[in-house]
Amino acid sequence: MNSNSIEQKYLRILETELQPALGCTEPIAIAYAGAKAREVLGAFPDRVEVCCSGNIIKNVKGVNVPNSGGMKGVEAAALLGIVGGVAERKLEVLQQVGEKDIEQVQALLKQNICTCLLKEGVANLYVEMRLFRGDEQACVILLNQHTNIVKIEKNGQVLFSANEDEEMDDLEQDKDALNLHDILQFADTVEIEKVRPILQRQVEMNLAIANEGMEHPYGAQIGRTLQKIYGDQDVHVRARMMAAAGSDARMNGCSMPVVINSGSGNQGITASMPVWVYAQELGAGEEKLYRALVVSNLVALHQKHYIGRLSAYCGAVSAAAGSAAAVVYLKGGNERQVAAAIVNTLATISGMVCDGAKASCAAKISVAVETAMISADMAMADYQFEPGDGLVMDDIEQTVRGIGRLGRVGMKETDIEILKMMIGA
Repeated sequence: MNSNSIEQKYLRILETELQPALGCTEPIAIAYAGAKAREVLGAFPDRVEVCCSGNIIKNVKGVNVPNSGGMKGVEAAALLGIVGGVAERKLEVLQQVGEKDIEQVQALLKQNICTCLLKEGVANLYVEMRLFRGDEQACVILLNQHTNIVKIEKNGQVLFSANEDEEMDDLEQDKDALNLHDILQFADTVEIEKVRPILQRQVEMNLAIANEGMEHPYGAQIGRTLQKIYGDQDVHVRARMMAAAGSDARMNGCSMPVVINSGSGNQGITASMPVWVYAQELGAGEEKLYRALVVSNLVALHQKHYIGRLSAYCGAVSAAAGSAAAVVYLKGGNERQVAAAIVNTLATISGMVCDGAKASCAAKISVAVETAMISADMAMADYQFEPGDGLVMDDIEQTVRGIGRLGRVGMKETDIEILKMMIGA
């Protein structure tokens, strides 16, 4: 594949994946489906059914719905989207929600007009929103991506139907071209103006929410605790602190947007904040920072291509491995050392499970970033885990694919058991 073709694919991947989102993307997906379904129905419903995949339910159960005044759960997300959501804003669908909307949703929750049902035998990311008013009804189905509507119906008539795999196929085919060698070549050679708008937005938004998490007491206050106990003189601590603080705020009701990676704000924060911290520490200029962020984001996306958007595999691990690669890149490491940083991270914490989006995600991010920074230091000293050490394969690409198999296939039953435990089944 020629370099121009690779550049076009990698730019499309970054432009498509690094989008702003308001709050945790799973409740936002539900709210978006609700807002769109009400738009289709053309009236306020008297009954709502939300059929979701297990992974959606898992990731909505324990996290605050943004702009909700602290409400949690599928029903709250759906009703807030229906009451105050603006569908055309997609991942920022709840940006304009106000106090009156929140009060109305709280009243509707007491009336039990919304029911959540587990939909089995579907993709890990699946939302089916059904709204009823008298004899009228509307249905919106999302699949595989948080705003990917594949079907719209009203009163049994199909108004819109997409090939369920067509849009994903195009994006996933672009991702088939991802590999570490080409990622580093692209990071070195891409005209910086082609990526600046995407990455500048990522830095500005994710830094803002990280600072918010440091300045105010959200959730378990992981970022603030790290600063209190360890201070902020050590760069490793600052990297952990800033990444965790962004998640502290985001998981616990902060209404500020973040730029996501692999459909996740937590992963977007983890792939960006440690890199920003290290760039400041090393005195790297803006251009070098953006090139390092290209490495981090694409390395994270490369891994998630094989793992899948939602699984029992904690996405903070793949995002932190991206940060490890970017830190080595910032320090002038070669391709072998960048690969070693990724391998070291994956060999150490690939067993971390995802038990839904909630306050403790910030602590998992802190652990993942700590491992990533140690892994980067090891790599720069030419130390790495060798093939045959657990899941370490013969080369970086085999290792990435192997970990992907672990997350997608090997942890499938784990995912089911986690969901059963969370819903009391």
